Amino acid sequence: MNKQTFSLQPFPSTESFPNLKITGNISRNANQLAICYNLGGDLKKIAIALPSNAPSRKHELWEDTCFEFFLGIKDSQRYWEFNLSPAGHWNIYRFDGYRQGMQEETAFEKLPFNVQNKADSLALALDVDLDKIVSAEQAIKIGITTVIKNIDGNVSYWALTHRGEKADFHLRDSFIVKL
Repeated sequence: MNKQTFSLQPFPSTESFPNLKITGNISRNANQLAICYNLGGDLKKIAIALPSNAPSRKHELWEDTCFEFFLGIKDSQRYWEFNLSPAGHWNIYRFDGYRQGMQEETAFEKLPFNVQNKADSLALALDVDLDKIVSAEQAIKIGITTVIKNIDGNVSYWALTHRGEKADFHLRDSFIVKL
């Protein structure tokens, strides 16, 4: 098993939330991918969707506070975008290349994950079997990201690294976790 910890950084030109910290860990055991995000700080200023009684697949989750990761196969242009809302809603998109051929990934009919929301922290944990999209032998590269929206509607973009002139989570240069 390969387990790595991470700490996300806000994109420099977006509004920063100095009292926030986004950390976590990610691992791959055979073809089980586990990722856990921890959002800590003054969460009263962050727009966090309330838990849904019926979490479901939804589009455009990135328009609000959303935990994301991008998974690419080493030496392939194909990649997937996973979106996880604190409300429990989710989606997965498949791309043929950089922002090309975006399609909803239908290999997954549900994507259950756990959210623990406290006054000063939020934890989100996902454990997903990747067999539906990649084989256990394939090396993968991952970009870990988060969109944070404050209660005034301002948005900041957080990632392991920002390789572009503007916030762009799709840049393959930013898929720096190797599993």
